[in-house]
Amino acid sequence: MNANHFDLTNRLCLVTGSSQGIGLALAHGLAAYGARVVLNGRDPDKLAMAAAELLAEGADVELAPFDVTDRDAVAAGVDRVEQGLGAIDVLINNAGMQFRAPLEDFPADRWEQLLTTNVSSVFYTGQSVARHMIKRGRGKIINIASVQAELARPGIAPYTATKGAVRNLTRGMCTDWARHGLQVNAIAPGYFKTPLNQALVDNPEFSAWLEKRTPAGRWGDVEELVGAAVFLASNASSFVNGQTIYVDGGITVSL
Repeated sequence: MNANHFDLTNRLCLVTGSSQGIGLALAHGLAAYGARVVLNGRDPDKLAMAAAELLAEGADVELAPFDVTDRDAVAAGVDRVEQGLGAIDVLINNAGMQFRAPLEDFPADRWEQLLTTNVSSVFYTGQSVARHMIKRGRGKIINIASVQAELARPGIAPYTATKGAVRNLTRGMCTDWARHGLQVNAIAPGYFKTPLNQALVDNPEFSAWLEKRTPAGRWGDVEELVGAAVFLASNASSFVNGQTIYVDGGITVSL
């Protein structure tokens, strides 16, 4: 193996939920390795601002604004990308949300919203993209799970359920689609400094607990997820399938 196995030159990578946070960081990282990046989100203005960041770095970037929780919008949006920009080589299912409340008081509408945003979006987008990839006999799908696929914490039981579903959906996608030449894997981030976690980052008590609980002794920086994404998006992972890679500073292996 040589460095060229990690080269993503001219590969078209669609990253959902990429106007900020982890999705935007992954878009930056993939572009740095030569990928053509397609940003996705529901807010065209936020997407335009994210694209401006990438363009300033000389990246090849396009926009695909559509709602990943709407099955018809996903199908139409993926078709527009395929027809207008070319074959999608890599899909990163990153769109997601969080809502915290005691389980006994958790609102039913928030439960449904979490399921739709965190699980259904992965199914809708993965299915729509895979239909094109299967015809070509190749493709990479990377789902963003979480350490909450393995661990629970008070107040986020529904989120934990959704991320466990993403991990198992990843396995199911591999089982169905590997024979067609697709590699489907997941990245499970630990606790990272993102807009989704800002309230926790700003909480001194929680940050102190997290730093003590995590063997690495700190929060993660989103740029530290790029290596795993590049590996899974590249030829270097050609025989890696159905796996979940935990990028978590060791929190899932330590009591």
